[in-house]
Amino acid sequence: MNEVLSIPTLMAEARKRNITEVINTYSKRLMGFIRKRVPNEADAEDILQDVFYQFIGTNKPIEQLTAWLFTVTRNKITDRQRKHKPELLEDIYSDADGEAGFDWTDLFFDKSNNPENEYLRNLFWEALYTALNELPPEQKEAFVLNEIEGVPFKTMAAQTGETINTLLSRKRYAVLHLRERLGSLREALLLT
Repeated sequence: MNEVLSIPTLMAEARKRNITEVINTYSKRLMGFIRKRVPNEADAEDILQDVFYQFIGTNKPIEQLTAWLFTVTRNKITDRQRKHKPELLEDIYSDADGEAGFDWTDLFFDKSNNPENEYLRNLFWEALYTALNELPPEQKEAFVLNEIEGVPFKTMAAQTGETINTLLSRKRYAVLHLRERLGSLREALLLT
């Protein structure tokens, strides 16, 4: 009777050793593979964790472990990139704490032609164009085409021959730069 109870225990121990061995063997290679395709270290670690979580949870036999792990990793990277939404111009000034404050979009939708709003609009556009001119040409083009001219990424990809993910990344870097550069103008306006 004791032998019957020990077989599942031995199987569980062997499975645990096997899982540990796979994780130790493939962690470095998979992380290197992910880092080349994901700009953020935290995202890379999350993807690696998801891959191993899927490995631990699978009940089907895996015949070619290396191929399976890299395929799952590639799929997790693709899933992560699909979930990533491009940042929009109005995201540049969203308050992290949700408090109401100065918002550039209020200026654009305010139809009153008072001199103060006109002055603020001019300040914004001047600061925006200055910041856009500081960007590398590829980032500037991705931002202007998508955000200002409204060209979809799919159309941009067909026109330029670049992948949609490359264009999304370029726009994201442009938005981050604009957020930083225009932030000082926003803070100055909030203080006045």
